[in-house]
Amino acid sequence: MSKSVIISGYYGYDNFGDDAILGVIVDKLKSLGNNVAVISKNPDKTSHFYQVFSVKNFSFLQVFLAISRSDVLISGGGSLLQDATSFKSLLYYSTVIWLAEAMKKKVIIFAQGIGPLKREKSIDIVKKILLKADFVSVRDDKSLELLKSWGVNATLVNDPVFSLELTPGVSEGTIGVQLRDYKTMSDILLNRLAEQILKEFPNKKIEIYAFQKSIDYKICLKFEKILKAMNPEVNTEIIHSLSKNDFIFKISHLEYMIAMRFHAVLIALKLGIKTLAINYDVKVTKLAYDALVPILTMKGDDDYDLAFSKMKMLDSKKLLQYANTKPFDWSGIMPFIS
Repeated sequence: MSKSVIISGYYGYDNFGDDAILGVIVDKLKSLGNNVAVISKNPDKTSHFYQVFSVKNFSFLQVFLAISRSDVLISGGGSLLQDATSFKSLLYYSTVIWLAEAMKKKVIIFAQGIGPLKREKSIDIVKKILLKADFVSVRDDKSLELLKSWGVNATLVNDPVFSLELTPGVSEGTIGVQLRDYKTMSDILLNRLAEQILKEFPNKKIEIYAFQKSIDYKICLKFEKILKAMNPEVNTEIIHSLSKNDFIFKISHLEYMIAMRFHAVLIALKLGIKTLAINYDVKVTKLAYDALVPILTMKGDDDYDLAFSKMKMLDSKKLLQYANTKPFDWSGIMPFIS
């Protein structure tokens, strides 16, 4: 018997990682014959791209009615339940969960990272809604330990994007660089990175990836200008505003990937591309350590010769083998969606 499932998350913002997660969830739900609805900032685009019913995220009436017509709410993935971005953001995603719980719908917390929670009020809100959820899965050990301390029964899962079936492409000898703006970003890092890339790959094309244009594009443009100031002849292109599948297709033809965002590193690994991670967040550090790929800090004072040498010595087959050992576990969720 098919279910009606509504999905709540950071959707409709043209963010590659979140779009990839949504694609995984939608594909799984449709394969089971379920009816799918998505709460989105851009309902028309989400509806068209994923072939689902979609409602405007800040239209209370639309969201209320969509939840009332559903059997199950899936909240996630990503870091929705945190107040570091803003308390309003936490309140919004918590309210969606609370509404579903108040209407006696089944609630699944899907592969989320919980926190940081800086306010006591935030902790109270999240604790209450998670204690009432039917199934809670988290993507990292820190979230798991936090929820255990609250008495919330949670399951640790791999990132859902690991379950994508991807086909490695033929390398075109291009170097990929994926950057995002962040509070710890510095000119020292950008200049050191540009200098090393031009030293290691003097005649290669450099593709600079903006996974979320509203956040990434300016820093990518700045990096391109630094490269061209150092070598006016360098062949560069900023890649942005593509669909999830088109981004993956472009990445599949890279020779190397130097990346900040978690899902940029993950996709490169899934495609067997030799990768150098830039540590802006602990989740990137953990992934790099697990996959045994080199990592740079945001300080710009690392041994860049060593880091690039380690990247070049990576074995593509071993990267693929690693990525294939991280499938997403649907077993805890299946009773609610099948």
